[in-house]
Amino acid sequence: MSRLHSENHLVSRIGWLRAAVLGANDGIVSTASLIVGVASASAGSAEVLVAGIAGLVAGAMSMAAGEYVSVSSQSDTENADLDRERAELATEPELEREELAAIYVKRGVNPALARQVADQLMAKDALGAHARDELGISEMTTARPIQAALTSAATFAVGAAMPLAMVLVAPAAWLVWVVSAASLLFLALLGAIGARAGGANVTKATLRVTFWGAFAMALTAGIGAVVGTAV
Repeated sequence: MSRLHSENHLVSRIGWLRAAVLGANDGIVSTASLIVGVASASAGSAEVLVAGIAGLVAGAMSMAAGEYVSVSSQSDTENADLDRERAELATEPELEREELAAIYVKRGVNPALARQVADQLMAKDALGAHARDELGISEMTTARPIQAALTSAATFAVGAAMPLAMVLVAPAAWLVWVVSAASLLFLALLGAIGARAGGANVTKATLRVTFWGAFAMALTAGIGAVVGTAV
């Protein structure tokens, strides 16, 4: 006798995982780059700390607002499509049934069986069937603006706090190097954790995140050094 078993699919993590990785990565890279850039301009530790704190607060709010607006736009589009589909189901149910059956035929289902499947699915939840199979909208991937905004803001703040903490413990003469090295380690760890959570290749994700973080910090350090020399 066969037993049904539950499966935890990684795609169900897409919404919060994307926002979490983006927020933490941006928090580390932007704050570390800001600290390195300001420190390279020969600013004192106090000025660097103030700049880092300002970057943390501004960045977290920016991430929250940006994610909320972006994901809300996606949600509005999904809702508009669902409203349109709901109206079509009310006015042209037979045409919608044929459209759903045609989708299953294209996927390899026998035409007669495809119509039976369409009939049964539409009898149970017509809008849900069309949302999933015609529009590609499902419970796992649907847009959640508030979740994305809160996740991005919180993870940005956590990520930004890591290089900011290095300002408190690193000697002023070694501030740029300590913050840079520690931030690259944080980025590598973040890349590994994100890859593990999403079932991706750990090495590839770690190298990708670390490379772009190093590039961003090197660029801002160079600009900070040039500006500091000019001033």
